[in-house]
Amino acid sequence: QVQLVESGGGLVQAGGSLRLSCAASGTIFAISLMRWYRQAPGKQRELVASINSSGSTNYAASVRGRFTISADNAKNTVSLEMNNLRAEDTAVYYCYVDAARYSGGNYYNYWGQGTQVTVSS
Repeated sequence: QVQLVESGGGLVQAGGSLRLSCAASGTIFAISLMRWYRQAPGKQRELVASINSSGSTNYAASVRGRFTISADNAKNTVSLEMNNLRAEDTAVYYCYVDAARYSGGNYYNYWGQGTQVTVSS
């Protein structure tokens, strides 16, 4: 099994910064994609940022220029640096990976338990 553990959420004032981290552990042969999603109360879960094994990144338009995703492939970790936070960034943030547990194995997606980010205006 693959476990994802997020950390770094909390309460911050508008305009402030937070850094989220996610560590994947367990039997992992390779990770092809790492993402951060978020879900605000009463809203659907949305993709915030993604990074693939080659280091290519993509961002939601609402966070582009403010958030930066990075990964350490050797340590199976992914981080999300969030700057200039706004009240509308308040949500539970989830880590997601596509991982193969064995050489030649299929890739499956795994989710973390989520970490709360609250931005006060």
